[in-house]
Amino acid sequence: MKRLVLLALVAVVTCGAALAATPTPNAPHSITAPLGPQAAHILELWNVFVVMCTVVFGLILAALLFVLWRRPRAAAGDAADVSSVNEPEPKLRRNVATATVVSAALLIVLIVASFFTDRALARLPLKDAVHIEVVSHQWWWSATYKDGEPYQQLETANEIHVPVGRPVILRLKSADVIHSLWIPNLGAKKDLLPGRTAILQFRADAPGVYRGQCTEFCGYQHALMGLVVVAEPPEQFEQWKQGGLEPAPEPTDATAQRGKQLFQSVSCAMCHTVSGTLAQGRQAPDLSKVASRMTLAAGTLKNTPENLASWIADPQKHKPGTNMPATPLSKADLDAIVAYLGTLK
Repeated sequence: MKRLVLLALVAVVTCGAALAATPTPNAPHSITAPLGPQAAHILELWNVFVVMCTVVFGLILAALLFVLWRRPRAAAGDAADVSSVNEPEPKLRRNVATATVVSAALLIVLIVASFFTDRALARLPLKDAVHIEVVSHQWWWSATYKDGEPYQQLETANEIHVPVGRPVILRLKSADVIHSLWIPNLGAKKDLLPGRTAILQFRADAPGVYRGQCTEFCGYQHALMGLVVVAEPPEQFEQWKQGGLEPAPEPTDATAQRGKQLFQSVSCAMCHTVSGTLAQGRQAPDLSKVASRMTLAAGTLKNTPENLASWIADPQKHKPGTNMPATPLSKADLDAIVAYLGTLK
């Protein structure tokens, strides 16, 4: 009995929390803090489901408690009373039929609500949209801005910048297995299937930093396959994009200069790209502006020199199973490469 009451209280609290959530920029990974029209539509549907299911659960629980309260009392040695087995029970039949009809009607309401939510998601105005191609890998994301001429197409990794107030169209592809992208503060989730292209549309209505995540189990490090979406005013977005199109700056510090030479001579350049250098690998994240990103290893680590050095020296320590091998370097060489990568802003 106590457990049933506790479950009821949990359902009511969950319902109230969902309805009372206040959207705020830089919100956590939550659908209850929508910062775009797509996410707002999904939250409305969520509220309908939560309220209706909570009410139904409460009624079922009340009926159960009523039955337990009205149950016949008998001693352990009393004979079973089977006198009512063959008696007609029209009232009970009517109650069951009524409950069946009501349940079917409520299910239809939920289906209709889902249908209209799906239509609302498809009606986002797409004038002057930003087009980005996002490719999922085990276990990171690449993003290429497809607007403009080919020389204006910027590539980045694990961090997407979008302008506030402009629609964004993501063309989603997978390079290996099935993945799924979900940015709950901004919109719905969408599966990425090998050999197929999916479309995900959203708009950020407030500046902030929002986390995305792979939500389809895709291998050992599925949980460490994050994505950061940075929504910023249009002028800041254009400034960021133009800066990203510029070649990597030439290091002026002697240590960083040596780090550049090492980076291009060891295995780093075989997999990674740094614009304006000999490093043009296509198998790993583009590092042209890596120093300006918030995280390393697809949201696994904060982007600090210490974490970067640890990641280069032994990536399996932080993300077992990742395709990046450990790079055996002396401390001086490792510090030089970290110093060079720190200039890539």
